[in-house]
Amino acid sequence: MVIPIIRTLILYFLVVSSMRVMGKRQIGEMQPSELVVAIMISDLASIPMQEVDIPLLSGIVPVLTLLVAEVFMSFFCLKSAWVRKIFTGEPSIVIYDGKVLESELRKLRFSLVDLEEQLRISGCAGINDVRVAVLETNGKLSVIKKTELQPVTVGDMRLANVSGTNLPCMIILDGDVNFSELRRAGKNEKWLREELARRGIKKIKDVFFAELAEDGTILLQKKEKAMQRVQRHDNGSDIK
Repeated sequence: MVIPIIRTLILYFLVVSSMRVMGKRQIGEMQPSELVVAIMISDLASIPMQEVDIPLLSGIVPVLTLLVAEVFMSFFCLKSAWVRKIFTGEPSIVIYDGKVLESELRKLRFSLVDLEEQLRISGCAGINDVRVAVLETNGKLSVIKKTELQPVTVGDMRLANVSGTNLPCMIILDGDVNFSELRRAGKNEKWLREELARRGIKKIKDVFFAELAEDGTILLQKKEKAMQRVQRHDNGSDIK
């Protein structure tokens, strides 16, 4: 009974020491290679813990090998941009100058729903608040708000009776009408089609997204294919 306890404690301290050597990042902030190594180390260490017949070195050697490999790879990533790009990737700009980059979202397999969720987590009411948004290599979204929306406290402005704002309604998502959001805004499909027609848009399928703000303004963006068709026929204008 004593031997399994001793083996478990040895492997426990080995795994904890390995994670300390790898760095102080939280699990959610690890690079892909670091997360893979962490998972593999835990799996390798669990086998000698459960099977007393397996030599302890059978768990220690692979763990140390992975640890050394990760340390060396981290060193090479610091010294070489090419190696860093292969193992950690590059940040991806998904919103630039207030415009959602549809092609970049498609390449990342990142939906508009995912983007909205990350924006809310970052403290943004909607896409209209964002000047630049970057999906980092660890999967987190970094957001730079528009200049006029940079944080200012009520105390700094010496304002009284300041009320909060409701969330904008995303009424079109990738060419599909979000009827639940449309109802939440107190609007119907007829109103939506009339608003699109006023902006020279005939098909809802041509709209990448449309966001209705609390004050009634609509932020929308055409799909890239639709914009290219308009440019080819030279009979349209940019959507603001």
